[in-house]
Amino acid sequence: MRELSAGAVTEAVARLCIRANTHLTEDVTQAIAAAREAEDWPAAREILDRILENDAIGGGTPICQDTGMACVFLEVGQDVHITGDLRAAVDEGVRRGYADGYLRKSVVADPLDRVNTGDNTPAMLHVELVPGDRIKITVAPKGFGSENMSRIAMLKPSDGVEGVKAFVVDTVEQAGPNPCPPIVVGVGIGGTFDQCALLAKKALLRDMGSHHQKPFYAELEDELLEKINALGIGPQGFGGRTTALAVHIETLPTHIAGLPCAVNINCHVARHQTEVL
Repeated sequence: MRELSAGAVTEAVARLCIRANTHLTEDVTQAIAAAREAEDWPAAREILDRILENDAIGGGTPICQDTGMACVFLEVGQDVHITGDLRAAVDEGVRRGYADGYLRKSVVADPLDRVNTGDNTPAMLHVELVPGDRIKITVAPKGFGSENMSRIAMLKPSDGVEGVKAFVVDTVEQAGPNPCPPIVVGVGIGGTFDQCALLAKKALLRDMGSHHQKPFYAELEDELLEKINALGIGPQGFGGRTTALAVHIETLPTHIAGLPCAVNINCHVARHQTEVL
């Protein structure tokens, strides 16, 4: 049994909060650069050029003024023992990261009385037990310009794949320019109401342009990306070929009477950073 202090988790979460909010990952910049080369609409090219220019300037400032809710995914090895309170350690990491990184605190303690917690806690924490003696920590700050455009539907089994396609494309079309396209589209299919939504969010953690391991779903990802880009919404809603950079699908077994489908949308920055302790 390997021991790991809760303090190490705190330090990692703090680092990841800052880095995720201030740096585009290489797969994102490559996808944007590729989209820029494929664009023939001047306004779209201009916007994609400005995104790449801003990334090159860097400087450690936040990519967006909405530094999001801290969604934290932990894959905890069953042979590691954490000395301390894991939940408290994660929240303290968010607290420190958002203070030290001068990141906007956007969390309210109650959804109706709307009083800000002042430190961006609590984190939205997801813990999964896995084999091994390591902890994989992924921090994915989620802004609500894109989160508010997300949807879930409890489709009928008879709706089938065509129903799934229609729901995904309709969700993006309704979102229009609101989630700051070009977007990344996470799709969850199967499971239960709650697990389907989580699948869609976890799909956003994949490397840009990676494909589902099953050829059927890999082809469906490509087909949906083509349909979404044919909408012509384009970067920031000014038209063009690039409404989405990628569509990622994740699936789970489901009940004989159901076909849950969830769509979680990310803006182009697709913020997430990972460390393994």
